[in-house]
Amino acid sequence: MLEYIKKIKQIYINKQMLVLLFLGFSSGFPFLLVFGTLTLWLKQAGLALAVIGSFSLVKIPYSVKWLWSPIIDNIKLPFLNKLGRRRSWAILIQTLLFLSIFAMSCINPADNSGLMAVLACITAFLSASQDIVLDAYRVECFEKNPSMQANGVAIFVLGYRLGLIYSGAGALYLAALYNWNIAYKIMSLGILLGFFAILYTSEAVVYQYQKQKRTVKYFIKTSVIEPFKDFIKNKHWGWILLLIFTYHLSNAYFNPVINPFYDDMGFTKIEIANVMKLYGMIAAISGGIIGGLIITKIGLKKGLLYFGILQCLSTVLFSVQAIYGHNMPLFILVVTAENFISGMATTALVAYVSSLCNKVYTATQYALLSSVMGASRDIFSSTSGIVAQFLGWKLFFVVSAFMSLPSLIIILFCIKEEKNY
Repeated sequence: MLEYIKKIKQIYINKQMLVLLFLGFSSGFPFLLVFGTLTLWLKQAGLALAVIGSFSLVKIPYSVKWLWSPIIDNIKLPFLNKLGRRRSWAILIQTLLFLSIFAMSCINPADNSGLMAVLACITAFLSASQDIVLDAYRVECFEKNPSMQANGVAIFVLGYRLGLIYSGAGALYLAALYNWNIAYKIMSLGILLGFFAILYTSEAVVYQYQKQKRTVKYFIKTSVIEPFKDFIKNKHWGWILLLIFTYHLSNAYFNPVINPFYDDMGFTKIEIANVMKLYGMIAAISGGIIGGLIITKIGLKKGLLYFGILQCLSTVLFSVQAIYGHNMPLFILVVTAENFISGMATTALVAYVSSLCNKVYTATQYALLSSVMGASRDIFSSTSGIVAQFLGWKLFFVVSAFMSLPSLIIILFCIKEEKNY
């Protein structure tokens, strides 16, 4: 046991992991400030539900961030570039992100909802741009030690979840104590963790900019076309995209209707919030960290397979909840198991996607592949309400569980091919 604790300290308690923890926080906290937290502010400001619903369009930058990732990947910033390719862009974007969130804090949405929408869009765009830079930096941190990639992912995701708590529960507490404007002013200070982490660390990979004439045609060829061509050199690239799309689908598919399901089971808002905040969050963080340790021991592909199978089984547990209805001990068990296994599976998937990226095109390729991950969550899962209504809750979760089956079959073939090789 002491040896195991010593190993955890050795892997996770060091300068590099601390930097990734802070960068994960910086990446995570802006998300709710333009979504869940903002919608509650808008509602309390008296805006109509139709107007509040239209604010969901600000999430578009997160889905299409690959469109401008080549610019961040290849354009050299004047003056700041001496900090390095990733650090210079991170400092610029984080500075602008602080200003955009602070600007939101100076607006009364009841008086000027249009300006609030514009500022929310700008904040979402800058937040998605920060994700491009920080994801690329995280991947490049383990260029010389790829076996540690999963552990880096676990710490980064831990920081991300802490960021969500800060801008979720933290913002609500501050708004209750003071008001929404003061809450958002304090929220804007969250960027300081990532800002100082970037200043404290050094560039992970030193990038040599090519000195040829930088025409638009040359930029498109080297920064847009080449990253895609490099990726499809892998003869299995189509299967890889299918794996990434379907791996989390069993969970992503039921997420849009999970709160209505809890409501149908008779759980109150307080019961749901307490179980999700206490048991769910602790389980997700623990699962991420333990998942990273397991992957280090058994390998990435086996980790993907085992965690993927467990992920499907955890989805079926919701069918058991549907049978027993309002049963609090079972509810705690189901939520804890699902979040713990989801934490492990997320670590495995993000580590796998990171391993696919060529260091020359890290930001562009990771942005593209992460958009494929998001497509199953944002697009395909939009049909979940119709399917749940047609099948009923018991059968719906069984069907959801099988949606990740294609990814498990692909992983099995990958492991078999690796053994044969």
